[in-house]
Amino acid sequence: MQIRNKPKELWRQGKPAAAAWISTTDTLVTEAMAEAGFDAMVLDMQHGFSLAPDRAGPWIQFVAALGVTPWVRVPWNDPVWMQWALDAGALGVIVPLVNTYDEACRAGAACRYWPLGGRSAAGTRVKYRGGSDYFQMANDEIACLVMIEHIDTIPRLDEIAQAPGIDGFYIGPSDLAITMGLGPGQDNRDPRHVEVVQQVLDAANRHGLVAGMHCSGPEEVTRRFKQGFKFCPVTSEMRLIESGAKEALKIVRDALGD
Repeated sequence: MQIRNKPKELWRQGKPAAAAWISTTDTLVTEAMAEAGFDAMVLDMQHGFSLAPDRAGPWIQFVAALGVTPWVRVPWNDPVWMQWALDAGALGVIVPLVNTYDEACRAGAACRYWPLGGRSAAGTRVKYRGGSDYFQMANDEIACLVMIEHIDTIPRLDEIAQAPGIDGFYIGPSDLAITMGLGPGQDNRDPRHVEVVQQVLDAANRHGLVAGMHCSGPEEVTRRFKQGFKFCPVTSEMRLIESGAKEALKIVRDALGD
């Protein structure tokens, strides 16, 4: 079975990829989200709920079996995490807190086999998930996005963009805003934040990379795609559960005058 990374297929066609952001490995919730038809599902091992490898591994298997491309945001820029996630079958990784060229090189190298990187060629699951040609295809099909989350990183964007093995940038808008002296939150309309976000997108475009961004919901994702971003989670399972529960309860209480 040939590996197939749907977001990278879309990027090659100049199209954006719509993902779902997942913070729990519950199989029923995951199955319900997968039924919507997302291009990829990203498991958040950095800020998700108690997501150790023993829980994330079966989730990656399950998502792949459902026909959706599994991605992982790893907890840190450590090759151990990229090696583990990729050997478990993830086809994309998002690497947090990358602030320098060397840090970007570290992330990119961990995702590529020699001569493009230093990933070790082993792993029991990839031969089942990826097929006999996994080794030949992996360097092209695996995606690595490095997170831009600090204002001090902005002057280094052109340098970071040249790091071997990375496919693009992924903006963490809240942490970026905090380092700018602004409050955390998504879809920040402060002109200074807006300008920095555009600078990240422009740098990605200059170097033939993609740009992604964490967004507040489908309205912002639509706007970001039109702006030129290529990877934005449309929603998360926790956002849908929370908003749906609140809306249902509000309808009942409003009707009863409570």
